Amino acid sequence: MALLAFLAGLVLLALAGDQLVNGAVAIARRLDVPSFIIGLTIVSIGTSMPELVVAVEAALQNHPELAVGGVVGSNISNALLIIGLPALIAPFANEDLLTRRTGLIMVLVTLLFITFLWDGMLSRFEGIAMVVGLAAYILTNYWLARRLGADAAIAETASSNNEPTLLSAILQATLGLAGLIIGGQLTVDGALGIAEFFHLSAGAVGLTIVALGTSLPELAAGLAAARKGQPGLAVGNVIGSNIVNILGIMGITAAISPVLVPARILTQDMWIMLAAGAVLVGMLYLTRRVGRRIGALLTLAYLAYMIEVLVLGVAS
Repeated sequence: MALLAFLAGLVLLALAGDQLVNGAVAIARRLDVPSFIIGLTIVSIGTSMPELVVAVEAALQNHPELAVGGVVGSNISNALLIIGLPALIAPFANEDLLTRRTGLIMVLVTLLFITFLWDGMLSRFEGIAMVVGLAAYILTNYWLARRLGADAAIAETASSNNEPTLLSAILQATLGLAGLIIGGQLTVDGALGIAEFFHLSAGAVGLTIVALGTSLPELAAGLAAARKGQPGLAVGNVIGSNIVNILGIMGITAAISPVLVPARILTQDMWIMLAAGAVLVGMLYLTRRVGRRIGALLTLAYLAYMIEVLVLGVAS
């Protein structure tokens, strides 16, 4: 039953997340908000709503290890698996200077996150500071895109001739939000049930099953880009997602309820997250082509990490 609840929760999170994003985008268009801003805010944050809902729900249920583990594990899977698998399918050139610079921002954000975690707690003040940092990141992207002349639509999710009415868009967004809340509850309850059944710690489940489950949209996007001959798109998606995961998801979660950080994450996983991010950025700077060999190494590294967490997570 726990597994069924977990899987049902993930499916509901994915479907409801799409509904919320589509509804919010339609509302913004009806209110004449530029698609430029829609792409940098509603879509980029909306696609991280499953992780946010799970993290907040876990923190409110007094399972902070599931909240922090989900974000840390998701960032690790993004940097290793979500880059590795698309590279295995279709190697890609690495020539985007802006992506490399954004990668450095990701590493700096990760270091800031580690600094906040150092005392074993993510306080409400630190959470608010991270949310402010996310706002600054979005505004900086807006300024850079305007400077580069990127005034075209960043995220077109529906034809202008087929836009829903404002009322139906509001209904769609409301149903999406309700689905996210229910899906988050099912996912957290299912994950805790799985942890109990297999004698795993909640932290281990958060770092592996929950993290991988909530990263499925990024994985699907990366594999789809690889099939279309544009696997390099996965890199930008991963970097942006990792930044939003830290500043947005953990920031909002801590702002709502201060989060205690499990000892394992303090001593191991946050450093693995930093190392995975540093490897990704180093790869962007040191190689002009991400081939299948690199993809295989990244994928194997993630599988090894998963096995290590699950083995040590038994009865811990």
